[in-house]
Amino acid sequence: MTPFPPFIAALPSELPAAPAELVRPATFEQLAALPDECIDAATGAALIARDTYGTLDVERLLARLDHLAAPLAVRDLPSLPPEAQADAISAHLYDTLGYRGNEHDYYDPRNSLLPDVLDRQLGIPITLALVYCEVARRVGVRARGVSFPGHFLVRVDARDREDAPVAVDPFFGGRRLDEAGLKKLLERAAPSQTLVMEEQLAPATARTMLVRMLINLKWIHATRGDFARALLALDRIISLMPDSVPALRERGMLAARLGANEAARADLSRLLELVPQAADAGSIRQRLEELRAKQSILN
Repeated sequence: MTPFPPFIAALPSELPAAPAELVRPATFEQLAALPDECIDAATGAALIARDTYGTLDVERLLARLDHLAAPLAVRDLPSLPPEAQADAISAHLYDTLGYRGNEHDYYDPRNSLLPDVLDRQLGIPITLALVYCEVARRVGVRARGVSFPGHFLVRVDARDREDAPVAVDPFFGGRRLDEAGLKKLLERAAPSQTLVMEEQLAPATARTMLVRMLINLKWIHATRGDFARALLALDRIISLMPDSVPALRERGMLAARLGANEAARADLSRLLELVPQAADAGSIRQRLEELRAKQSILN
């Protein structure tokens, strides 16, 4: 099979609120069903990790982010310009605490699991971006993830502006990226395309961040032959994006490979409902007929 592609200290009085009407859902499915503005990315990341660590205490894990932020809480970072805010958070996380990108074993699944990232101070761009943004929020800094092509980033903005973001690379020491550095990343990720920089720096929603984390995990598990975990990651992706044609296609084909014929038929049938003229519609219909034939034999 071809692998799937790739608070202890007092905090500021102006601490930015977590997502509107934030609730702590007990299950990932409950979180995925929330409106975008109510989804908390850190809670979602903790629930993803609970698929691997079944006894994980989600509240205790999230409290660790409070501990990370506490030393910065007395520094009144919101009064500083965004560049200084970014430098202060980067110095705290990378220089003082030792967080870093895992260049030597990038595809270790632990890089995508929040408790392991906090334990090892080691991760990949998106999980390090999550830690960065959560620490920033707790000390009054407006930092958001950016689903930049090929490399997840963080943007730090002044409280009342959207037109002058400070771009931060969470994988390489929290360094700031100027326009030339951003252009170089763009050219490397999409050398034959003309991309508008402003569009590529748009803030990512919590839902988008969680989907990207899950895509990483799905790909890693599939390349290691752990198709059961790959299937679970796909389940989570579809909880977040029920009408994702690529995810339905992948899950349907993987379910068929694992002998879950009814589940495969449901996904592939739903895919054809969404895109009846899909380029591979013919082969999908043929696959559905094969699955029906198998089910008839079993019955």
